[in-house]
Amino acid sequence: MKQSLQRLNKRLGSRLYSGAFLAPSLVGVTLFFIAPFFVVIYYALIDSPVGQNFVGFRNFQNVLGNLAFQTAVGNTVMFSALAVPLAVILSLGLAVLLEQKIPFKSPLRTFFLSPMMVPVASIVLIWEVLFHQNGAVNDGLANFGAATGWFDFAGIDWLYSPFSQLPIVLLFLWRNLGYNMILFMAALNNIPRDLIEMARLEGGSGRYIFRTIKLRFLSPTILFVTILSVINSFRVFREVFLLTGTHPYGRLYLLQHYMNNMFQILDYQSLAAAAIIMMLAMIAVIGLMFVVEYWYGKDVEG
Repeated sequence: MKQSLQRLNKRLGSRLYSGAFLAPSLVGVTLFFIAPFFVVIYYALIDSPVGQNFVGFRNFQNVLGNLAFQTAVGNTVMFSALAVPLAVILSLGLAVLLEQKIPFKSPLRTFFLSPMMVPVASIVLIWEVLFHQNGAVNDGLANFGAATGWFDFAGIDWLYSPFSQLPIVLLFLWRNLGYNMILFMAALNNIPRDLIEMARLEGGSGRYIFRTIKLRFLSPTILFVTILSVINSFRVFREVFLLTGTHPYGRLYLLQHYMNNMFQILDYQSLAAAAIIMMLAMIAVIGLMFVVEYWYGKDVEG
């Protein structure tokens, strides 16, 4: 009986110690993550923070029917659909290339990682110099066209043209390819070498080995890099905002612009409804990616 009481007191003491150490983190998560989440849901279901009258899903209907929101959704989906696959495929290709025995591997890795160390303000300044109507890109295209005689290029203002998303996609790739490449290189190094050697001994080509072995083992990393790229594609608003302001050219008006503008006019209920819609869309997209990854790589993970 005495030993049982001692064990019980020891167990309670260890739980109290654990609770004391966990308490600051739990309080922080509750105050800065859980509580704001429910506040956003509350704001999405009322008419205004002042009146606080329950209106059900009317705010969601108003947001979904708003032309600015529809434009922002279309532009964001178009940008992510173009930038994310390119970020995944190009970074995987670079990782496979740097896995080979080529010269200057270490400087190349440093070169692709260097954009991560460049401040955002410097990136914006570089892109303004490059893609301005009188910028370096237009000068280069004009000189190339004049030298070859293939075309006569007069120059366009890239950020205010139908091609306005192209500079932003290039900026996104320039900033993210290096980090994604490092993730793929680490995953490639973890693939069992005996499987690859066995496939080579049995006459398997490099393409066959990549398709049947490497891609299978890379599927969790591909999923992670894709999710990371989707999240980063939503964060490109910072660069677009610094380049073009609160109301950019049509194709650069993203979801974050809509939310930022709703915040500036204190339309919290529309902001909250738009945030919840975006969250549900992200959950659906990421859930679908998990299903695809599980179906493709379940035999490897099992």
